[in-house]
Amino acid sequence: MAQLRAFESARRQGADIPEITCFEKQADWGGQWNYSWRTGLDGHGEPVHSSMYRHLWSNGPKECLEFSDYSFDEHFGQAISSYPPRSALFDYIEGRAVKSDVRKYIQFSTAARWVDYDDAAREFTVLVEDLVTKQTRKHVFDKLVVSTGHFSTPNVPEFEGIGTFPGPVLHAHDFRGAEQFAGKNVLLVGSSYSAEDIGMQTYKMGAASATISYRSKPMGFRWPDGAREVPTIERIDGQHVIFADGSSGRFDAVILCTGYRHKFPFLPGSLALSTPNVLYPANLYKGIVWQGNPDLFYIGMQDQYYTFNMFDAQAWLARDYIMGRREVPGNLERQEDIQLWLQKQEALHTHEDEVDFQTDYVKDLISLTDYPPFDLDAVAVLFKQWMHDKEENILGYRDGVHTSVMTGTTASAHHTAWLDAMDDSIEAYLSTPIGSQP
Repeated sequence: MAQLRAFESARRQGADIPEITCFEKQADWGGQWNYSWRTGLDGHGEPVHSSMYRHLWSNGPKECLEFSDYSFDEHFGQAISSYPPRSALFDYIEGRAVKSDVRKYIQFSTAARWVDYDDAAREFTVLVEDLVTKQTRKHVFDKLVVSTGHFSTPNVPEFEGIGTFPGPVLHAHDFRGAEQFAGKNVLLVGSSYSAEDIGMQTYKMGAASATISYRSKPMGFRWPDGAREVPTIERIDGQHVIFADGSSGRFDAVILCTGYRHKFPFLPGSLALSTPNVLYPANLYKGIVWQGNPDLFYIGMQDQYYTFNMFDAQAWLARDYIMGRREVPGNLERQEDIQLWLQKQEALHTHEDEVDFQTDYVKDLISLTDYPPFDLDAVAVLFKQWMHDKEENILGYRDGVHTSVMTGTTASAHHTAWLDAMDDSIEAYLSTPIGSQP
């Protein structure tokens, strides 16, 4: 959606843009934010893309992801809280796409099946399937943009004895709600955002306990009573789980919050990005141009602090390369630039270092295009405040408010504390409770 918006922005400024075709496997737009109750396969038998779940609220301030050309003020017409539910964020994303009139470029319910590249002709042949009619078609393109995300194909580790566990074992991708775990002892495996948030979701929905097992180091938050962190699993014997420090516990369910794989089943190995989830994947110049073929672009393949506005910055630069507004440098210059970023990445030690690194990266992108600039240093301060707030109060940080870098508007406190907010619909979110002042 960011890439389509970038081209449409140029068209509205009077530029001649190339012929654009977007293939979208889902029946509607929104990507990860297009929530589905399904987990494994969709109605067409395709792997479900979204890893969203009921009662997901933003785990970072909306002020850190705000589009610089489409503010929350413009969309909602009022101040809203800093941590909206998924329904409100989807509405925001969709609102900009509708205003941009980019739906005309999209062929929905169309899955990319295979891509071939002709070196002599410098052309991509893309085989797609219409999931409704079951017809397959071939299309030929000069440039290809891969923007499928990388939070859909689960990474599922093996643990000794896990096959003996009698209760449900699911990956975070398959998690759709914590209500089923009320009164249960839940083990979460992982030490990042999914384990943190799903763990607190189970607590919010009445789990008897939430135990989070980390592989390398604990998250170290001030967990509420009934929640704890333990080292990695040593072995599992039925419901009994033994951890590396010798401690153990009896559990009713296991949720694997063990991350995702970069997976591109429609691409040959010569074109497919293979990387762990890092801030700067190797083999991508400026984080977007495939080093092995500068006619191939990837959007949003990084581990992320910045999200929506970083995808925009990437899409604007990819657009300018595709349109010839900027020339893609030669192989050696690209490799040297990649190596500089990789060296900076290796020197990072703290999460604040990581924020500063990605801030510099987004600054670099924006400096090369006409994407509306904004105060990235101020956004970095917000990220660091958010990390501090989580350390201080893992259950209450979402009740805090921040000020928009784009508009100067201070968020309004939500009418219901996050811990008590059981309705995540946009109607409930935007409502004014009886007895309160609008």
